[in-house]
Amino acid sequence: MLFNSHFFVFVFLPVALFVYFALGRLSRDWALRWIIVASLIFYAWWRPANVFIIVPAMLVNFTVAKLILYYGREEKPAATKLLLTLGIVFNLTVLGYFKYTNFFFTASNDLFGSSFVFKEIVLPLGISFITFQKIAFLMDVHGRKIDSFRFQDFFSFVLFFPQLIAGPIVHYREMMPQFHSVSCRFSQTDLSVGATLFFFGLFKKVVIADSLAPLVSSIYMMADSGQTVSLIPAWLAAVGFTFQIYFDFSGYSDMALGAARLFGIRLPVNFNSPLRTSNIIDFWLRWHVSLTRFLTAYVYNPIALRFTRKRMAAGKSGFGRNGASLGAFLQLLMLPTIVTMFLSGLWHGAGYLFILWGLMHGIYLTVNHAWRLFANRKWPKSERYEQIMRPLGFVITFVCVAASMVVFRSLSLDTAANILAGMAGMNGVEVPGGLYPLVSWLGSVFPASFIQPGLPNAAGMSELGLLLLLVAPIALFLPNTLQILDRFEPAIGVREAGEPNLLRFNVSWRPSLVWAVFVIAIAAAGTLNIGGYTEFLYWQF
Repeated sequence: MLFNSHFFVFVFLPVALFVYFALGRLSRDWALRWIIVASLIFYAWWRPANVFIIVPAMLVNFTVAKLILYYGREEKPAATKLLLTLGIVFNLTVLGYFKYTNFFFTASNDLFGSSFVFKEIVLPLGISFITFQKIAFLMDVHGRKIDSFRFQDFFSFVLFFPQLIAGPIVHYREMMPQFHSVSCRFSQTDLSVGATLFFFGLFKKVVIADSLAPLVSSIYMMADSGQTVSLIPAWLAAVGFTFQIYFDFSGYSDMALGAARLFGIRLPVNFNSPLRTSNIIDFWLRWHVSLTRFLTAYVYNPIALRFTRKRMAAGKSGFGRNGASLGAFLQLLMLPTIVTMFLSGLWHGAGYLFILWGLMHGIYLTVNHAWRLFANRKWPKSERYEQIMRPLGFVITFVCVAASMVVFRSLSLDTAANILAGMAGMNGVEVPGGLYPLVSWLGSVFPASFIQPGLPNAAGMSELGLLLLLVAPIALFLPNTLQILDRFEPAIGVREAGEPNLLRFNVSWRPSLVWAVFVIAIAAAGTLNIGGYTEFLYWQF
């Protein structure tokens, strides 16, 4: 069941809330148990067999976590470490079977020229998110960040449907205090804030992202067919998909926050205007925040710490006031970054292009870190640096992200290479016939074949270009939903007077007639567009 469906909006969510509040008047425990039941229904709706995959896996994780707690109290570190290892291996094995078996056979066929025949394995929804969440739970139990937990608590934590299939990846210690203290009673504030968040998100998904999708897809289909993609369509494809996935993921994140808030629960921030940043490091602090947090804590930090200890034991230098040696930079920063982003790419999808996308971002991040080390030494006037590098960094970051999104979206390396070559001008420029006389003089500057009349699907290209001009200010300049609702803490830790938006003005939501009319209009536009053309983006992970 997806958030952008009539059944979810008009049946499942209202019924789930009604039963929750009704039971809350009688018993908090039963109201919370109802959330578990509703979440299982939500997860089983698309494919009931998925429940028989996720529930046994959860029981295994619950048992392993209880054993880690028991042996931890008995001061048996070897036993707890073994259990943790077995638990992680179990989770990764389940994930690997469902998500990577087909890719493994495909890679083997490509590498060795074999001809393995395999049956397509149906990927359970959200298995990557669920797996990482359970691994984080086991590691937190092993690290004694969790002292005790009940069966009901564990199932509520993993199965809570607003974050079940596409995140955010939450931690037990940030969610359970809320489940333990939530009143399970109707709250006008929670209903107003939650509904506003949800319908803002629905609008972003079905009105903006899904309007961009068919126009963007037409260019990628053209590239898939082998047709050369020239400069204008290539940039429209790159920027178009960047905004499409932006509003798809931003919309989902708002809907998840809103659905959770309707039940009186706040989720952590998972998306915070990443395209406004001036460097790729800040981009990843705002794009898929919970995944970045997980990979930093459980992949990057352990690798960096391990190499730091080795260097210290060998008497080698690390990072200091004056920067770092080349060896320290390569070993303590570049290597962990590349490995982490390789895993990020593999996590997003079982395919060569997802891995390439992750490695591209690993290289981006490495270059960004190297530049920061260089700039701190060579650019003494920080104000002047900001004046120059903030706008320049914004352009560079956006172009790098858009180029990587071409790789993320493409079905093959040939398709990605075709569009990237077009972005670089290597495939020439095609312009609408009516505009050709205005630019034909460029033929004396460039090769005669570089500029040609006759832009393919000019009407579709023009429509996409106009749409991008309309939606770009929303992503790049206007206040986001976290800023608009910051008076009511729409996500964990988001408070009033946060960072300003780029236009330096604040729009603050409050319960009022004007806002009610605006949200109703947004909700109407969103619900009326449910059921149209849609693409399955971040839910597939």
